[in-house]
Amino acid sequence: MTANGAVAQTPRRRALTAENLVVEFPVGGGQKVHAVSGVSLELAAGETLGILGESGCGKSTVGRALIQLPPPDSGTVSLGDVRLGGLRPEELRKARARMQIIMQDPVSALNPRRKVKDLVWEGPAIWGHDGSDKDARVDEALRAVGLDPETVRDRRPHELSGGQCQRVCIARALMLDPEVLICDEPVSSLDVSVQAQILNLLETTTRSHGLSMVFIAHDVSVVKNISDRVMVMYLGRTCEVLPSDGMHLEAVHPYTRLLLASLPEAQRSAHTDDAVEVNAAAELPSPLDPPSGCRFRTRCPLATGLCADEVPRLREIGAGHRVACHHVESRRNTK
Repeated sequence: MTANGAVAQTPRRRALTAENLVVEFPVGGGQKVHAVSGVSLELAAGETLGILGESGCGKSTVGRALIQLPPPDSGTVSLGDVRLGGLRPEELRKARARMQIIMQDPVSALNPRRKVKDLVWEGPAIWGHDGSDKDARVDEALRAVGLDPETVRDRRPHELSGGQCQRVCIARALMLDPEVLICDEPVSSLDVSVQAQILNLLETTTRSHGLSMVFIAHDVSVVKNISDRVMVMYLGRTCEVLPSDGMHLEAVHPYTRLLLASLPEAQRSAHTDDAVEVNAAAELPSPLDPPSGCRFRTRCPLATGLCADEVPRLREIGAGHRVACHHVESRRNTK
């Protein structure tokens, strides 16, 4: 118990931890794309962490680095107590069985020559399962994601809709009973009517299986609604990390506020600050040559010389709330 007599909350076990991830891609001429620059994150058991940002901010690269596809250039990733970097190929292969990734385009993620029953069974087949209960387990997995086994079991991906293909991808990901599910823009290529079905399915599935999930997307409302916490990225760096349920009230980084203000009027909270202004004349910075200091400074209404000289440290300003901004105090005082 705490000093005031309250029952202390037991911290949840960490399912996944990443520290100072750096991923860079050479493009010739001595140049390289600075895709991810020093990103760290923690994912508790049973938690959903949303990673939010515009296209090109590095969020998908973070997701792939977590599962070591490819491994980051520097930094560490730990799945529970197992540090993935430096594992021998066979050891890394075993660790990956505890993590599964759902890709953005469900159709291209599935082998067009294989039937659904074989695609869903792919994981157990790779791990040498004898297949004696293949049909029963595949049918169970398909039902769990809302598909009729009799209808889809013997079809190939091109015979299914996009939403059905994504359900097949989810069923396949769950066959090895993973601890962590990484979802890389899993609904962005689907019709709006199907998106809600897939999101509800992911939320129900993670809860029923006790999964931890990293959910990557550029849609503010989608990330906010499905996540417990949200990590906002801009040009390869983390801007802000905060609980999703207080996002409209508590967000202080100018970029996070800009994303919130970009929501359609019907989706905005009464507390959303619509007065965020950016330098519209400024070109979006290139990841080949990102700005010094704070990478958002070329578009930020609060930028000063300090923002160009120093990289803002991601620091805690409240319970579960961290922000990388030199002027966060002035931002909070104007709210």
